[in-house]
Amino acid sequence: MKIDGETRSARKDREIIQAATAAFIAKGYDGTSMEEIATRAGASKQTVYKHFTDKETLFGEVVLSTATQANDIIESVTTLLSEAKFMEGGLRQLARRLIAVLMDEELLKLRRLIIANADRMPQLGRSWYEKGFERMLGSMASCFQKLTSRGLIQTSDPHLAASHFFGMLLWIPMNEAMFTGSNRRSKAELERHADASVEAFLAAYGIQPK
Repeated sequence: MKIDGETRSARKDREIIQAATAAFIAKGYDGTSMEEIATRAGASKQTVYKHFTDKETLFGEVVLSTATQANDIIESVTTLLSEAKFMEGGLRQLARRLIAVLMDEELLKLRRLIIANADRMPQLGRSWYEKGFERMLGSMASCFQKLTSRGLIQTSDPHLAASHFFGMLLWIPMNEAMFTGSNRRSKAELERHADASVEAFLAAYGIQPK
């Protein structure tokens, strides 16, 4: 797929990263060779090395590229948690969107791969967390602060409230998937879980009728 305004070099970077992502997920870090990545990318091994110095560097680019997937969700936070959207069920819509993206099978496999290599490449896990989940957490906390100032929820610590929200939403299905090796829940089951998490969150932080 060609992206408007994309240079030839940038396109090749993207194609190699996509090929590397598929290879790492399928065979793990140690089981993947630069030659296989080159084959999947339809490029020579020399071309792959020209764009990425070594396998560790390429793996790092794969990790960081997946972290940027959070950007779309971060934008959703601002939109769905505006005052009007919040009153129309924006938090439930956001919870469903979050759980669908974060429980994606390929993203779960990559998460396991990052954890498996955390000891020898700790900076990658740290970068993935900072550029992905930590940014979402900060964006959510900022929105909760605004919702509190408008009297839509009540919290003295928006960052803690954001942590509680993510914890209720992800702790059970995420741990289940990470330890069992797959996401065994259907879309409908995940949506029911998201709705229940929002209900529990609002029971704790919502403005209770007098």
